[in-house]
Amino acid sequence: MIRIRTLILRRLVGAIPVLAIVSVGGFFLLEAAPGDAVDAYVAGIGGDAQMIDELRQAWGLDRSAAARLGFYLWSLAHLDLGQSVTFSRPVLDVVLERLPNTLLLMGSATALSFSVGSLLGLFAGSRPGNFRDRFLSIGSLALYAVPGFWLGLVLTVIFAVQLRWLPVSGIETIASGKQGVERGLDVARHLVLPVASLGFIYLALYLRVMRAGMAEAWRMDFVLAARARGVPRRRSAVRHVARNALLPLVTMLGLQSAAMLGGSVVIESLFSVPGLGRLAQEAVSARDTPLLLGIILTSAVMVILINLVVDCLYALLDPRVGASEASA
Repeated sequence: MIRIRTLILRRLVGAIPVLAIVSVGGFFLLEAAPGDAVDAYVAGIGGDAQMIDELRQAWGLDRSAAARLGFYLWSLAHLDLGQSVTFSRPVLDVVLERLPNTLLLMGSATALSFSVGSLLGLFAGSRPGNFRDRFLSIGSLALYAVPGFWLGLVLTVIFAVQLRWLPVSGIETIASGKQGVERGLDVARHLVLPVASLGFIYLALYLRVMRAGMAEAWRMDFVLAARARGVPRRRSAVRHVARNALLPLVTMLGLQSAAMLGGSVVIESLFSVPGLGRLAQEAVSARDTPLLLGIILTSAVMVILINLVVDCLYALLDPRVGASEASA
């Protein structure tokens, strides 16, 4: 436990400069983009020069970039993400309102892809080179080559339009009045298609990584020694080979968290899920810089926390991880 606590402390300390770089870098990237919130607002409803000047002054856009950066960093030091010009509400409130939907979508897709992908990879890698291995490997490669948005459209046409088994979009039925278990089941029905569209792509990746790890582990000395002692192949596959193959799979879980978060932007927009992805799309359309910066910073925190959990899982699976940091 001391080893894991030391690992967590070092990762959290190392996350501070990462968040600082993300905050400052995100500000300058958005600053370099053409247009601002006033331009987007006036383009939609129109307005004269006096109105534009008043809006820039009210939203703080009449100040220099250095002054706005200083104000933004000072607000961050007080855990204030600023005010959204689109929603006229604190950015933190808007983000926290949408964040649970994104976490639910990402968590469900991650659980689906990791569990099913590792299980299929176990089946494929238990006997490398046989028909089952080749069939699953080819199928996973074909599935991984499919774009997520195209898969979502196909699933929508089949299961929502033609068969009418599942709802087309949204996170739950509007004004349904459902509570408790009924509401949970309604949310689950709405999440089937977006979770499948997001999770199936990464399922294929985890399958291939698990299969490759097991194919490599079968040639290791300790596995050959276990087989020489008469340990059944099925027992060796589960207790020895699969455990070592899980290490790169867990590492891939952390690396793919950022990619899955980016993929959720497309899936949320496709299925009209009110999450961070769709909120980012709305913020980009409105040139809402404070809201975009809040979304970027929140996404960075999510990726850091996911990788921290992955590091802890890796340390539990492999006692060598974090040992040098604990002894330092």
